[in-house]
Amino acid sequence: RWGTRGGPGGAARRGEAAPLPRMKRRDFSLEQLREFDGARNPRILLAVNGKVFDVTKGSKFYGPEGPYGIFAGRDASRGLATFCLDKDALRDEYDDLSDLNAVQMESVREWEMQFKEKYDYVGRLLKPGEEPSEYTDEEDTKDHTKQE
Repeated sequence: RWGTRGGPGGAARRGEAAPLPRMKRRDFSLEQLREFDGARNPRILLAVNGKVFDVTKGSKFYGPEGPYGIFAGRDASRGLATFCLDKDALRDEYDDLSDLNAVQMESVREWEMQFKEKYDYVGRLLKPGEEPSEYTDEEDTKDHTKQE
């Protein structure tokens, strides 16, 4: 008997997933981003202001059951800018945010800064027809050293 402290499989039984390894830096189309919704894939990504963040460690907020789960695997910029947590804030095509006002755009930038402080930046959200960047391992690591 293992008792209450777990042993093999203990963490899994309590619903605590082992932390996923750090994701390699890469860029995403909207379609590629969509699969990282915490349901189809245990990793949860979302985009804010054209930047993609790994928010897996915030899964109680961004996971399928979380209050912000609607943003998982999506571009959350419009929803965050307009404080809208329903489907109206989500676009299925690339959203250039050109109709947002200055206050809303400022809000998007503030959210971006908060995500940068809290979560790993994994790459850019690609505009249609835009080519992904090739990231070297140095780029992949140098950005992360200041967070450790």
